[in-house]
Amino acid sequence: MSEAARSLLQRWGASFRKGTDFDSWGQLVEAIDEYQILARHLQKEAQSQHNNSEFTEDQKKTIAKIATCLELRSAALQSTQSQDEFKLEDLKKLEPILKNILTYNKEFPFDVQPVPVRKILAPGEEEHLEFEEDDEEGGAGAGSPDSFPARVPGTLLPRLPSEPGMTLLTINIEKIGLKDAGQCIDPYITVSVKDLNGIDLTPVQDTPVALRKEDTYVHFNVDIEIQKHIEKLTKGAAIFFEFKHYKPKKRFTSTKCFAFMEMDEIKPGAIVIELYKKPTDFKRKKLQLLTKKPLYLHLHQTLHKE
Repeated sequence: MSEAARSLLQRWGASFRKGTDFDSWGQLVEAIDEYQILARHLQKEAQSQHNNSEFTEDQKKTIAKIATCLELRSAALQSTQSQDEFKLEDLKKLEPILKNILTYNKEFPFDVQPVPVRKILAPGEEEHLEFEEDDEEGGAGAGSPDSFPARVPGTLLPRLPSEPGMTLLTINIEKIGLKDAGQCIDPYITVSVKDLNGIDLTPVQDTPVALRKEDTYVHFNVDIEIQKHIEKLTKGAAIFFEFKHYKPKKRFTSTKCFAFMEMDEIKPGAIVIELYKKPTDFKRKKLQLLTKKPLYLHLHQTLHKE
């Protein structure tokens, strides 16, 4: 085993155990976050080109199936349905497989399929691959709908328990205005809370794919529960909303634009915020408006205080 492969397996094993420990202890938000981070790492390795990977094609298929199981367990923790759940006991059966992936040669214990291949890009990587913007692609007509990979699943988290004197924030993402709204394929929004240095202060959440597209709007009508009490957020923090959509010609999901809301904008009721050009600038130092047209992200805020 090469040193690189050994290091990867050690990191994956540590992350797997951390997630199942959180899960066993009932720390569901932390478990979901750990599962999703590990699933993304595994999917990225499973989709890597052969020459750049430490693993064979068969091993990568097994790695991808483990990633699917992590996503299933994460979804089960967020579901209110008790039937057909992927249980913690099931997930724990996969730890020895992951640990011994280089020698594992048995049938995979669960009938799951790898997540459909979509190129997974590191932050900031996509702008080096793209040299187009709104007008290059010619709309969503390229290819038939049957050729598109499965939709991106939502990764929404439940509201935190209330604490005396502390405030929780629910943000309803109503809609986003875009001149080519009808051309966006499988659009969704990634929500994150960052400090001034762009460091995550809470788990990142993805909305489900949008409900509908109508005229110049993509409609979501979905609630996001911010995973930290407002009083515990650091000074200068901001809540980011990255609008993403799938590009069939290039076979990856791209960030089209982003918006953000600063702490002084947290107040009950409706709010509209401006859209900025990618790449997402989490440090908020080089901002460029997406368009001069009056198109915004429409939100509604609800504060919960005990």
